[in-house]
Parts: sequence; C-alpha cells; structure tokens
Amino acid sequence: MRPLIERLLRGQTFREWLVEFIQFLTVGLGSYVVDVGLFNLLAYSGIVTLPGDAPMVAKTLSVSVSIVFSWVVNRLWTFKNRSDKSKGREFVLFILVNIGGLLLALGSLGISRFVLGFDSQLADNIAANVVGLVLGTAFRYICYRYIVFTK
Repeated sequence: MRPLIERLLRGQTFREWLVEFIQFLTVGLGSYVVDVGLFNLLAYSGIVTLPGDAPMVAKTLSVSVSIVFSWVVNRLWTFKNRSDKSKGREFVLFILVNIGGLLLALGSLGISRFVLGFDSQLADNIAANVVGLVLGTAFRYICYRYIVFTK
C-alpha cells in the first residue's frame, strides 16, 4: 500500500499534495464561474441567438472559454514548475484533456435532454453544471497531474 501512495504523491508530502489539490479546486471554482455564467448568458439571456440547440452550443462555447482561463491559471499557479514540456505541447495536451471533460459535460446534458426528456433551464444546469462538472473535474485532475503537468 505504501509504494502505491508514494507513487500517487509523486515525491510530494501529503501537505504539498493537499495544497496543490486545494489550488486546483480554487482554479476549478473560477473556471466554473466563467463556464456557468457564460453558459447561462449565451443560452438564456436573449442577448445572442445561437444556431442549433442553444444550450448545447452555449455549453461548448462556455467550456472553451473556461479551458483557456484554467490553463493559464493552473500553469502559473497550481502546477508551476511541474512541467518540462513546451508551452505549445502542454497546451495541446491540456486541450485534449479538456475535450474529454467537455464530452463528459455534453454527454450528461445530452442524456438529460434527449434520453430522459428533461429540457428546462434547471435540468440543463443540473446535468451540465453539476453531474458533468463532477465527472469532468475528477477526469481533469487525474490527467493534469499525471499527463499534462509532468516532467
């Protein structure tokens, strides 16, 4: 069990890992505010008219903006000095991981809307911004820690 824990901590003490994890969650909270705020602004404010299924398009756009925000802050704060990759390669990996997170959020929203038939604003927000968020956050943290921001 001890070798597994040491491998998971990647040379960090538990305290160092906990600080990193709290920083990750803080950045995630900021990204969440950007994502949910922009999602609701685009999908429900009437300020813009989106093509196709507005909530699906709005979610795609809001996640895209929050991805860029998250990469910048995670790179400069949470995982600073943790990567030896070029910024370009790191950003491409970051984007690929976040596409996975986006697919989890869209999958949750799509199942809610098209399989379960829930299409209210509340249902869309629960599916995309609660269920999708939990699944995407777990997926992203594991990938950031072990794939994107590594030496």
